[in-house]
Amino acid sequence: MAAAWRDRLGGYTVHEDHRPHLEEALGWLERAQDANPDGGFARGYTLKWHKRFKRSGWQPSYPETTGYIIPTFYAVGRHLSRPALKERAERAARWEIDVQLESGAVRGGVIGQAVSPAVFNTGQVLFGWLAAHQETGDSAFADAALRAGRYLASRLDEDGYWRRGTSQFARGDTTLYNARTAWGLAECGVSAGETELSDAAARALLTVVEKQRPNGWIPDCCLSDPERPLLHTLAYALRGLLEGGRVLEDDRLIAAARLGAERLADAVRQDGWMPGRFDANWSPAASWSCLTGEAQSVNIWIRLYLITGERSWLEPVPRVLRFLKSTQDTVGSSPGTRGGIKGSAPVSGDYGSYQILNWATKFFADALLRHERVSDGSLTTVEEDYTLA
Repeated sequence: MAAAWRDRLGGYTVHEDHRPHLEEALGWLERAQDANPDGGFARGYTLKWHKRFKRSGWQPSYPETTGYIIPTFYAVGRHLSRPALKERAERAARWEIDVQLESGAVRGGVIGQAVSPAVFNTGQVLFGWLAAHQETGDSAFADAALRAGRYLASRLDEDGYWRRGTSQFARGDTTLYNARTAWGLAECGVSAGETELSDAAARALLTVVEKQRPNGWIPDCCLSDPERPLLHTLAYALRGLLEGGRVLEDDRLIAAARLGAERLADAVRQDGWMPGRFDANWSPAASWSCLTGEAQSVNIWIRLYLITGERSWLEPVPRVLRFLKSTQDTVGSSPGTRGGIKGSAPVSGDYGSYQILNWATKFFADALLRHERVSDGSLTTVEEDYTLA
């Protein structure tokens, strides 16, 4: 297949200017939203028959990642003066209300799979509802976010772990990546003025700090293999600590995020490649790269630069973005592959194997937008940045 052959041939054309790559990523995300009639974003595009979805091509809509694509479309729509992107974001946010469970939770998996609540997914859709309320002022979005936030707080155990309501599609005992859920809960608590929610978020985040190893590695932080966590889920946890620390004004959380982010920066090869998994010594534990995690890492480093003012955080960013660009098809004719970002490089890697993923593409678009704005001088402080989730 074409993607596999391109992997072997050394990748795609890289433009020095970020804008062509950003435009192609946005085009793919728009087609992902149009792939299904409900207003959500297709989970991804499968390059060959997928056993879970029993199909190839566009996958069903995915509430979890649709939730955090919403703020990206608002931010990029504002930056590029494209009202149509804002309209798409609002449509997706209203669809999320339509499929919200009576408990306030968001379901796990994609539309069409067995319905069950999922703590992590609920935290991610919080970002979309909060962004939609900020943009539109519509109280329906604030109400949905508050219901979700109260659900999350009610499921958090006293020791700061979410054990109840974890997704049926991932291990329920290795979920410290819920630091990102806690960040969403902190944002909700501050926005709504409900200290119970902010306090619950702080409890969850401090639990992650307590479990973090002295070298910055985070145990029990993977969908399937806690001894060799994915770069993707490690980045979820580190971003959650960083942004949770910012929202809650807790330097302990920011320091914990810095510790792990430094080790991620150390892991970047000269060509921008990073391993898809790490062991407890931060040694590579996979021969393939997790492209989602690489894009997430870029966002973490840029956010650290904005929060701390330390330009050294920007050093690995151009290398990683160049590598990510080299994996993006910007010339093909297939609407399902052009502009999107694959799960792994090579495409046969173990994460999102033979798939283009909407969240990989979202984080890539976020990273391009942030770095473009940092490079042109329009983004120098954290107050000027849109959180993007």
